[in-house]
Amino acid sequence: MRIGGITLSSSLMNASALLIGFAIGVFAAIPAAWLWGRRTARRVRHLEQQARTNERLVELGTLTGGLAHEIKNPLSTVGLNIQLLQEDLSGLSNHADSAGAVREGVRRIGRRFEGLAHETERLRDILEDFLRYAGRLELEIAPTPMNPLLEEVTDFFEPQAREAGVNVRRELSPRAGNVPLDESLFKQALLNLLINAVQAMAGAREANKPHGGARDLIVRSERRRLLGSDRLLVHVIDTGPGMDEPTIERIFQPYFSTKRSGTGLGLPTTRRIIEEHAGFLDVHSEPGRGTDFVISLPVDSGDDGNTD
Repeated sequence: MRIGGITLSSSLMNASALLIGFAIGVFAAIPAAWLWGRRTARRVRHLEQQARTNERLVELGTLTGGLAHEIKNPLSTVGLNIQLLQEDLSGLSNHADSAGAVREGVRRIGRRFEGLAHETERLRDILEDFLRYAGRLELEIAPTPMNPLLEEVTDFFEPQAREAGVNVRRELSPRAGNVPLDESLFKQALLNLLINAVQAMAGAREANKPHGGARDLIVRSERRRLLGSDRLLVHVIDTGPGMDEPTIERIFQPYFSTKRSGTGLGLPTTRRIIEEHAGFLDVHSEPGRGTDFVISLPVDSGDDGNTD
């Protein structure tokens, strides 16, 4: 029994030693695992940043090609008008003795200058839209009460909407609360959506296209729990002609536009501004019924949405 007792005690000691060794190994491995985890997280962040940079470079390459194409047409028109002006001036000098010919020549020259002014303005708009979209956005974020901001923007926009025969309706949730925003940039994004909506509604009625029937443009705020976090949703809902799936798939591509006078950078710029705010811009549309653009933004941390 004694021998057995000695054997049992040795087994216990060996087991204890194994457990202690295992525990020491686990504790020693914790710092190594922590360091490995940090290095892995840094590598993942670096790869994500590199992917975003590469995506941005590809996008800028597309933008540059599109910019060259967009500028080419106005420049051609400017060059043609300058050539025609030279011919008109030569014609005036040849008919200086005829008052009627001189007056007609002056009118032609006036029309040429109007064309030059129009195309010059187009070039300026194209370049300004390009710089807004391609340039770096410097955000000045501050907690911003959302409903007062929506009221301010829609009040400012209402006269333009009324002129187009559109009535702006607000449906604002009392729980909208505060959202971390660059107020100026967000107003620009929201105005882009409002302008697009009114143009779509007015254009459908003028062209007698199928549309939603009503003349209401609805701006709605609502608070929801999405993917484990509180989000503030801002809807811009029009009763215009709506869009089919192929159009929806392309509307955020630079230089794609369904309007003849559009530069095709308004909606891509709007989406970029929203994404810079850690938000999303989505669209739901039905041909002949209308369109709902939905901005999703994170609410201010600690804000329960109560207005009391």
